[in-house]
Parts: sequence; C-alpha cells; structure tokens
Amino acid sequence: MYMKLCNVFKIIITMAFSLAFSSNVFAEEKQAVGSSSDLAQQLEQLKSQVLQLNRELFILEEDLLFPASTQVALFVSVDTGQFFAIDSVEVKINDKDVAGFLYTKRQREALEQGGIQKLYLGNLKIGQYQLTAIFTGVDSEGRMVKRAAEYQFEKDDEALMIELKVVDNTKTYRSQVVVEEWVL
Repeated sequence: MYMKLCNVFKIIITMAFSLAFSSNVFAEEKQAVGSSSDLAQQLEQLKSQVLQLNRELFILEEDLLFPASTQVALFVSVDTGQFFAIDSVEVKINDKDVAGFLYTKRQREALEQGGIQKLYLGNLKIGQYQLTAIFTGVDSEGRMVKRAAEYQFEKDDEALMIELKVVDNTKTYRSQVVVEEWVL
C-alpha cells in the first residue's frame, strides 16, 4: 500500500512539473504566434485536465487508505434539539478514542435543521467491536448533561456506516442517543 501511495505522489509531482513546463512552452508559443485566444483555450483545457486528474487521484487515495473491506464511517445527526443542545461528542471503539468534536452554534443549528456530519472514517479488521458515544450538551432548563450510548457491532468484509442520532423523546421531555447501522 505504501508503494501505491508513493506512485500516486510521483504522478502528482510529474503533473506539477508538466504544468510548469507547459506554461513556459505556452508563453513562448504566445510570443511566436501572438494568438492569445488559442493560448487561453489551451490553458483552460490544461486546467480542466489537471482538475480531472486531481479528482481521480483523490478517489484513488481514498480507495487505498480506506478499502471497503475494512472501512467504518460514523455519522452524527440531531432530531430537533428541543430537549438537548449538543456541545460536544466523544466516540470510543473498544475503549480507544477514535473521534471527538466540539460544536459551534452554527454547526449545532445545521444539525438541528437536518444536517448530518461525518465524524469518523477509519479502518477496522473483521471482528466484534463495542462503540461508546458520549454527547455533552445543555438540556432545556440550561443544565449541563451527558447522553451516552453503547453499541455492539460486528465488522465483516463490507463497508460499515453507523449513525449516532440524538433524538428528542416528547413523552419523557428528554433526549436519547440512538445508534443505527445504514444498510447499503
């Protein structure tokens, strides 16, 4: 895998040198021909090719770093935030810290309006795992509270996506954390 990443970086460096060399060639061509519209068109084509290559390299890098057979993604969402205003989240897998996040007011509002945040993307071997999520925030009466959830899951050879939802319960006037696996 390391060798594949090295090859990707070699391609990027080669593209950068090619772009720099091409710029010099185009500048000399412009002086010789004097046609700025052709030069501008060629530069635009070159830029679009570089952008396309950059997209393809990003996808390749994601595939190399996070192959589907080991990939685990964690997402956070908030129901309405009526009984709990989220301030932070901390996530552990098998008692090892894997992710944490402190929310700004804008980020909290975005989640309360239906947004979903990708909190963690990583690799896990096939096997049994325990996820622990601890949300810290303020309840409807202004008190600091914590809401937590534990979830047992089995990682197989497919990508796994888990959503951590902070859901308001109108019967108890409290919020709770619900963990849900996405079916792909």
